[in-house]
Amino acid sequence: MHELGIVFYIIRDVKKAAQENAVEHVSGVVMNIGEVSTVVPEYLQDCWRWAADKEELLKGCELKCNRVPAVSFCEDCRSEFGTVAHGKTCPCCGGENTYLLRGNEVEIKEIEVPNY
Repeated sequence: MHELGIVFYIIRDVKKAAQENAVEHVSGVVMNIGEVSTVVPEYLQDCWRWAADKEELLKGCELKCNRVPAVSFCEDCRSEFGTVAHGKTCPCCGGENTYLLRGNEVEIKEIEVPNY
């Protein structure tokens, strides 16, 4: 389960951003998780709950995960298609000269702070 290691990196980055912006508490973190990133959002959230509550800055902080669909691009016919449904083969022309456009990301999209 590599999700725990990822959670430690998220916490590090959130703490750094909070310090740079003089934030005393973070209420939510929104993540973009790619469909083919190998990260399981449910596992990430379980690990988050355990680790975040150990940090005063993050006590009660919610981790929200947006799933980013995997999309590939075909160099031959210039079309985009769903990677999971079709793999590396373009459904439009049958070509295999394709590459992943998006769907592999694991990134912090937003850091939410309470309004005082």
